[in-house]
Amino acid sequence: MIDHHKIRRESMRWYVLLTLYNASPVGAYEELILATMQGIYPDATQLEIRQQLDYLSDRALVRVDKQPSGRWFGDLTRCGTDVVEYTVALEPGIARPERY
Repeated sequence: MIDHHKIRRESMRWYVLLTLYNASPVGAYEELILATMQGIYPDATQLEIRQQLDYLSDRALVRVDKQPSGRWFGDLTRCGTDVVEYTVALEPGIARPERY
C-alpha cells in the first residue's frame, strides 16, 4: 500500500532544500518556502513547513533562526548544500531523486 503522507513529507523536505539552495547565499523566510511549496502542494501549510525545517535542522542540513517576531528563517548548511549537489550519500527520509 502506498503511504501518501510519507511521500508528501519526504518530497517536501527535498523541495525545501532546493528552495534554500536557490536562495543561497542569503537564505529565505518561511513565507517564501511556503509560497514555493504551495506551487507544488496547493494545500501546504505553515505548520508543515516548520515541521520539515525542524527535521532538516535536526539532521544538520539547515540552520533555522526562530525569530522573536514569530517568523522563521532558513539557510542551508555545508552538509545541506552537499546533499543538493549530490556530492554525499543520503540516508532515508528525504525524497532526493536519483542522479541522472
